[in-house]
Amino acid sequence: SCSTLLKTLNFITKPLSEEEGNFSLAYIITIHKELEMFVRLLRAIYMPQNIYCIHIDEKSPRDYKTAVQNIVNCFKNIFISSKREHVVYAGFSRLQADINCMRDLVNSKVQWNYVINLCGQDYPLKTNKEIIQYIKSKWNGKNITPGIVQPLHVKHRTEISYREYVHSGVPYVYPAKIRKAQPPHNLTIYFGSAYYILTKDFVQFTLSDARAKALLEWSRDTYSPDEHYWVTLNRLPG
Repeated sequence: SCSTLLKTLNFITKPLSEEEGNFSLAYIITIHKELEMFVRLLRAIYMPQNIYCIHIDEKSPRDYKTAVQNIVNCFKNIFISSKREHVVYAGFSRLQADINCMRDLVNSKVQWNYVINLCGQDYPLKTNKEIIQYIKSKWNGKNITPGIVQPLHVKHRTEISYREYVHSGVPYVYPAKIRKAQPPHNLTIYFGSAYYILTKDFVQFTLSDARAKALLEWSRDTYSPDEHYWVTLNRLPG
C-alpha cells in the first residue's frame, strides 16, 4: 500500500526549508532495469515541491513497468512519460526519451525552475538544498551543459549517418556509410555531456525554436546525439 511505502522508505513529505519550498526542481529519470535501485534513487531525490517524469524503456518487462507504475501512483508529483521509446544505447531514441518528458513537464501545473536528467543507475552526492544553493550561487539563470567544440576524434559521430538495428533481440547503433549534410543554420557542433541542468525558459526554447527543431531532425541519424544536442544549443549566441 502507499501508506506502507511512504512510511517504510521514509519519503520526505514536506519541504525541509522555506528556500527549498520556493524553488522547485523537475527531474527526468530514464529507467529500464533494477527496480530497487530506482526506488533508492527516487527516495534520495524526492521532495514534495519538485516534479518527476519517469521514462520507462518500452521494451522493459511488463512486471517491471507495472511495479514502477504502482510506485508512481502513490505520488501526485511523479508521473510516467506520456510517450515511451524503445531506447537504444547511443541512438536517437535516448534523446527523444528526454524530449518526451520535457513536453510533459512544460505542460505541468508545477512551476519548476530547472530540470535535471538522470538515469536509473545515478545517485546524488548532494542534498536537495545543496543542489539549489549551487545553482543559485554559480548558475542563476544559466544552463549547465559541460562541453567543448567537437574534437576531431568524435567528428565521425555527426559526419556519417547511423541507424538503429536489432539483432537477436539486442538493439544497437551502426554506421550506414553515408555522409551527412552539414549541420542546419550553419551551426557549430559542440560535444559534451548528455546530462544537464536546464532552465525552464531554455527547455521551452528547445521545443519551439526553428534552429532547435532543425538540429533535432538533423541529429536523428547521428551517433549518441544527446552528447551534442543540448551543448550545441546552449552555445548559440544570445
